[in-house]
Amino acid sequence: MASTIRPAAPSDHPRLLELWRASVEATHHFLAPADVDWYEEVVAGYLPQLGDLRVAVDDDGEVAGFISHDDGEIHMLFIDPARHGQGIGTLLLEDVGADGGELRVDVNEQNPVARGFYLARGFVEVGRSELDGEGRPFPLLHLRRTARAAA
Repeated sequence: MASTIRPAAPSDHPRLLELWRASVEATHHFLAPADVDWYEEVVAGYLPQLGDLRVAVDDDGEVAGFISHDDGEIHMLFIDPARHGQGIGTLLLEDVGADGGELRVDVNEQNPVARGFYLARGFVEVGRSELDGEGRPFPLLHLRRTARAAA
């Protein structure tokens, strides 16, 4: 099933939060259920504040994934776990990278799936932090993909 990218609307936020939780439960095995609940509250507060939030929508109009970024810094990229491996993450990533500029992202060190996804798409590890962006003890790897020449 093909996907198209469009800007997210406020009416998408409940679906994005649902999708976020399903994706985290499928890939962030290092988080306890209480941690997931805590982060869900944080994400719910972030969604309305995100400047560039895009969704991948399938032919049936169902949101299958989303990405948020500002000036090349990817804040979130989450895909419906039932749709993993279908190219949706790559489509979203390349949509925000279409201008050829540098892209940066932090991934949880304990999430080898995300790390592998980004490394396979040209990102390299450029640093590490012991704590996540909320100051919690979940180490982050800082990844970067250098600017690409415009086609």
